Amino acid sequence: MGARKPELAEPVVVNRFFSNRRKDVITTTLQSYKGCNLIDLRKFVANREGISVPTSKGITVKVARLHDLKKAIDAAVIKATELGLLDDSEAE
Repeated sequence: MGARKPELAEPVVVNRFFSNRRKDVITTTLQSYKGCNLIDLRKFVANREGISVPTSKGITVKVARLHDLKKAIDAAVIKATELGLLDDSEAE
């Protein structure tokens, strides 16, 4: 059994990007919950007061699975490119 990983005192926002023209935002956050370090990819929308609030649309996985998530996303990018859904000009 390895050494216990440090817990985050506060969530750390890693990235945000707009998901549509309504300015809904996909936010990637690293956080700790009940002793587990997690990565959360979640859709946020503006409420009536204009405050960005999280929705139930998203996923949360243990940080230990982050490499698996990256492999899955990389494979999806490759397949989408092969199928003509993405092209090189859309890459960052």
